[in-house]
Amino acid sequence: MKKEALGSGNKNPNFIGSWTIEPIMICEDLISYFELNIAKQKSGVLSGGLNLDKKDSIDITIHPKDIVQPGNEAFKAYFDQLFQCFKNYVEEWTFLEKISEKLEIGSFNLQRYKTGQHFKEIHTERSSLETLHRVFAFMTYLNDVQEGGSTYFSHYDLEIKPRKGLTLIWPAEWTHAHRGNILKKGTKYIITGWINFC
Repeated sequence: MKKEALGSGNKNPNFIGSWTIEPIMICEDLISYFELNIAKQKSGVLSGGLNLDKKDSIDITIHPKDIVQPGNEAFKAYFDQLFQCFKNYVEEWTFLEKISEKLEIGSFNLQRYKTGQHFKEIHTERSSLETLHRVFAFMTYLNDVQEGGSTYFSHYDLEIKPRKGLTLIWPAEWTHAHRGNILKKGTKYIITGWINFC
């Protein structure tokens, strides 16, 4: 895990942590898992159901209890790295020490976007009573993207270009509204989910 600096945008601080996970081969293992598990792939859904006008992707949803199942070793390796990133995030924002013991990873998604697809709507990860338990969102880009496919945080005018292994953690609140810009060329893979109150 290596700490990374993001572009400055128009506000500072923006409370978006960024790192590159290591070994980078974890990303390749997660992409392989996605492509080998065709039966688990579904059109990306939102909390309100399928809406391709807002989110256009193919997802595999994984539940925490499934991480220990045979064939899912790549997830354990990934979450070992994500935990190191989150630990570093808490060290930077020490107030979080008071609540970090009460947090856990919830269900999460492996996602694939092809040319022309993206998460079109500016959205937040905590927007209703149904998502009130979310404290942070996390995301790791699993591959380099040829053109487009950036993540745009609108309040900070901050655009983040996908790069293999780049991992982000940010508050799930409205303060971090964002969207995925259209993928203009190639394929984009990510793993994304939430850190929740237990």
